[in-house]
Amino acid sequence: MTAKIFDRSETQEFLQVLSGLTNDKGNPRVKEITHRLMSDLFKAIDDLNITPDEYWTAIAWVNEIGASGQAGLISPGLGLDHYLDERLDAIDEELGIQNGTPRTIEGPLYVAGAPVSTGFARLDDGTDTDGHTLIMHGKVYGADGKTLSGATVEVWHCDTRGFYSHFDPTGKQAPFNMRRTIITDDEGCYKFQSIVPKGYGVPPGSPTEQLLSALGRHGQRPAHIHFFISADGHRKLTTQINIAGDPLVNDDFAYATRDGLVPDVIERTDADSIQANNLNGPFAEIVFDVHLTPLVNGVDNQVNLQRKRAAA
Repeated sequence: MTAKIFDRSETQEFLQVLSGLTNDKGNPRVKEITHRLMSDLFKAIDDLNITPDEYWTAIAWVNEIGASGQAGLISPGLGLDHYLDERLDAIDEELGIQNGTPRTIEGPLYVAGAPVSTGFARLDDGTDTDGHTLIMHGKVYGADGKTLSGATVEVWHCDTRGFYSHFDPTGKQAPFNMRRTIITDDEGCYKFQSIVPKGYGVPPGSPTEQLLSALGRHGQRPAHIHFFISADGHRKLTTQINIAGDPLVNDDFAYATRDGLVPDVIERTDADSIQANNLNGPFAEIVFDVHLTPLVNGVDNQVNLQRKRAAA
């Protein structure tokens, strides 16, 4: 069919009305965004000849995404989270800000309120017997290049089955397993003991998997560890590192892999290293230093206060 009605004056007037642009109530920013998005959707329906069946199939899928709580999962899967990071990078470039440690997506599985310790923390509770011991450590540096004592390092990751505590469908994990907040010591150091996580995939049969399959894509992520790092006078950094050697490091469905975020994994088998870390056998070691950036005119111009995150 070649019928197109987007450019009709009646359609353009209708878009003005439905977006609230013909009244003096409401929120001007919401009106502006709604008008643009609805205009783009109307035009797409015209240009692509989207049928009512296709449209209502999409509406049913949106309902399923909402009912399953997977909006935060399909968002990175469609590249939106990565695109937002790219825009923040471009804004920083315009401001002349150099990010020594790249930002990357948060993901939907953070939980607030993890136990706090200074300098060192044990993340796992020892119940995942399939896990290979991991020692990860580094320093947090400020905008002046000096180490930051008292910086906050929030860290979380999944177990060897790909499940996160608080979101584990088996109910096996205790609250805050593999989640901690570490305050850097006098030398700006943080360190934790845990296990090397595994990658995971989106829930089988889920609306997220259905869309990815329709796009000819998979829903798998490489093994990774999430971080929030913050300190007075600096912008909060949201990032994550991938476990080097994972076959999906460069094929992440969530597009979170970035240069500088795949540190080496060193296998330690010597007695001195094992003893120095109070361990009973070989372990993996990752060193990851973090460089924070300054506030912009006294404000963190990238913090997201509106995002809904799980509480304890």
